Amino acid sequence: MNKYTILLISLLLDGVGMLSYLFPGIGEATDIVWAPVSGWLMIKLYKGKEGKIAGIITLIEEGIPGIDVIPTFTLMWIYTYIITGKAQKV
Repeated sequence: MNKYTILLISLLLDGVGMLSYLFPGIGEATDIVWAPVSGWLMIKLYKGKEGKIAGIITLIEEGIPGIDVIPTFTLMWIYTYIITGKAQKV
């Protein structure tokens, strides 16, 4: 996958994570399911030690009510491709 495809997927996954705000009260319960799924997806999308750390951060961030508005996947893309300038090995 090229870096822009990964950016698109990251934006989409951040959007999915924010969907819980559409259903006040019930939405936060969906984060119980979404938190581990998003952590796993982060590990699969971003390889290596950084991806594993980001997966743990995503799991925690999505699991804590009220802070899942943080676009963790997109921030990881910015870290990977802009801050460190790494090319993702697939």
